[in-house]
Amino acid sequence: MRLKSVFRNCLWLLLPFFIGCSLHRPQEATLPAAIPPAYVEPGATAAPPIERWWESFADPRLNALVEESFAANLDLAQAFARIQQAEAQIGIARAGQLPSVNLDGAAGRGRQPGFKGPETADSFQLSAAAAFELDLWGKLAARTETALLEAAASREDAKTLYLSLSARVADLYFQAVEQRAQLELADRSIAAFADTLERVERRYREGLVPALDVYQSRQNLAGAQASRPLFANTLAATEHALAVLLGRYPEGGTAGTLAELPIGPAAFPAGLPADLLARRPDIEAALLRLKASDARIAAAIADRFPSFNLIGNYGGASSDLGELLRSGNIFWSLLLDLAQPVFDGGRRSAEVERNRAIFRENLSRYHQSVLTAFQEVEDALAANRTTEERIVFVEARVMASQAALRLALDRYLQGLSDYLPVLTAQELQFDAESQLLAARRQLLADRISLARALGGSWMAAEMGEKL
Repeated sequence: MRLKSVFRNCLWLLLPFFIGCSLHRPQEATLPAAIPPAYVEPGATAAPPIERWWESFADPRLNALVEESFAANLDLAQAFARIQQAEAQIGIARAGQLPSVNLDGAAGRGRQPGFKGPETADSFQLSAAAAFELDLWGKLAARTETALLEAAASREDAKTLYLSLSARVADLYFQAVEQRAQLELADRSIAAFADTLERVERRYREGLVPALDVYQSRQNLAGAQASRPLFANTLAATEHALAVLLGRYPEGGTAGTLAELPIGPAAFPAGLPADLLARRPDIEAALLRLKASDARIAAAIADRFPSFNLIGNYGGASSDLGELLRSGNIFWSLLLDLAQPVFDGGRRSAEVERNRAIFRENLSRYHQSVLTAFQEVEDALAANRTTEERIVFVEARVMASQAALRLALDRYLQGLSDYLPVLTAQELQFDAESQLLAARRQLLADRISLARALGGSWMAAEMGEKL
């Protein structure tokens, strides 16, 4: 009963502080401007963007590489470790809202002077001490809210990594395919130039053409041969980068042996601009961190107000271990501890201002994330459209250069023209076909960039298998 009376008196002392304890009003996360009703780039459809976009390329090898990267990529492993750290921080923050209990024990033996001479005695003590901070101002709740929001932001970071990883794997895969196609084109060109050189040398030996034609033909052949190591080097670097994304040591052959670029799917539907905010995990992460910074403001403000701690102690002491917890040897105490900051040199006030500045910084970062996301979609839509247009013209150039080469070579072999038109036609034909390969690969890269810019919801299912 006496314990109840003490606790009741403590509550009466605390009652005045429960009135008007709302210290911080949460701030809203506004958008930088009204969301546009449609994308600026023509051709953007309102159909929902596709999920697991890489499967649209219908390439089993690509599908396998993407799945392998999800299982073995080390950046993803780091992201999941950061999620675990953030979730552990939630437990730490929540623990601050709960009572803490410690069990203390002591045993000793001492000698001290007495009336009858020195006396030796044993001493034993066992007690339980409990402490609980009353969160009247919401400081501990704000810290827990901060930890929850940071953990949620870490999960969105992992989704962003899934999105960028799938795009990176697909881009490297098609780059490797293009470089193999460029190597095959270089080999065909080298063979064609070598055949032409053989014809020119034969005509030179017959006295039909000057030595200059031989040197020019050799120049063409050497130029084609010089381009081959460049493609081989890019192919090797691409496969090395792809291997590292898969959690392997750099190695060749990671992307398989395919040497023909696919046509690829049509441009992916962009959906409605209003849906982009929900589909981009980087925007959601920025929003969550903005809210976390607002919660930190609340905790910093609450830290300037008095803290109230209930401290209890219960135990027993005796010189005989067997008598330790008998009723006559019991002691207990209950204490309400109040601490009001009086002078700290302005540290707590500065901490509030610092967190408010962090909130403003994160608000600008959130606005920047939104604007950048829309820019990336618009850029990707424009790139898809213009690259498609460019391919049409490059294909026409390839056809024209092939016809020009055939005509120039026929006229030269018939003795109707000198070798310069053949030299020029060979260079232009090789350059046109190489540009066509590069343009087709660029279109695949533009498709991938659009898929990445549009975001998605498929990442949650991939993460669910690991969390």
